[in-house]
Amino acid sequence: MTLRRTSGRVAANVLVWGYAAMILLPTLWVLSNAFKYKIDIITGATLSPVTWSNFEQLLFSRQSQFLWNLLNSAFVAVSSTAIVIVIATMAAFTLGRLRVPGWVRWPILGWALLFQMLPTLTFVGSWYVMWSAIGLHGTYISVILTHVVHNLPMGLFLMLSFMSALPHEIFQAARMDGCSNSQMFWRVAFPLVRGGMIAATALIFIFSWSDFAIALTLTSPATMTAPVAIATFAQEYDIRYGEMAAGTLLSIVPALILILVGQRFIVRGLLAGAVK
Repeated sequence: MTLRRTSGRVAANVLVWGYAAMILLPTLWVLSNAFKYKIDIITGATLSPVTWSNFEQLLFSRQSQFLWNLLNSAFVAVSSTAIVIVIATMAAFTLGRLRVPGWVRWPILGWALLFQMLPTLTFVGSWYVMWSAIGLHGTYISVILTHVVHNLPMGLFLMLSFMSALPHEIFQAARMDGCSNSQMFWRVAFPLVRGGMIAATALIFIFSWSDFAIALTLTSPATMTAPVAIATFAQEYDIRYGEMAAGTLLSIVPALILILVGQRFIVRGLLAGAVK
């Protein structure tokens, strides 16, 4: 029994460390390339002089607009995340705590689940045609609203899990005290799910910030986000490896800071509803 337990623990550790290596090794490779000269990257030199030239070219050269691309990513991610959180929180309260008929609740949740299961590339062509037809392709409105549609199912299920974890007796007591539905939301549900809102905000922001497929299809040079800008460094006759690595490193920083600051709420949000 002890041998079986030990072997199971070793196997679990191998899987965990193997998964961590799959994530950390490419990140460390990008980190090292961001501070190398191009010739050292091409030759695969392990030890090479440290340089800041990639960051200088990326941020301060006349040809580069990467700072503007970062601002575009931030604007799109913050705007779409705020809209998703507002809609998802109110929808989760309505579906989870009010007397909504089953024939209304289950089709909505079923459609949200189906939409979440399908790959993003299934829809980008339709979104491109739709926004182009009404003259909004390449605008912030098209990118933000598409991100809202894309991330809303995930936000809905996250907030619904938090709403479902709240004790039913609290809402019964609020009804007995004469609270209306809006009062129950603002005075009872909202204060209790703020931790869940922080977790959902962090996750949705990261998904929106790192999106590539939607931004590649719907943005113009003026609204281009950071992931798309990094992809443009790989050109037909020249691949700017150092600037790609530096841009990737700068793009990781906001998401990493958000995870480190809100990791407690993120873990709680992912585990919400798992334990009663």
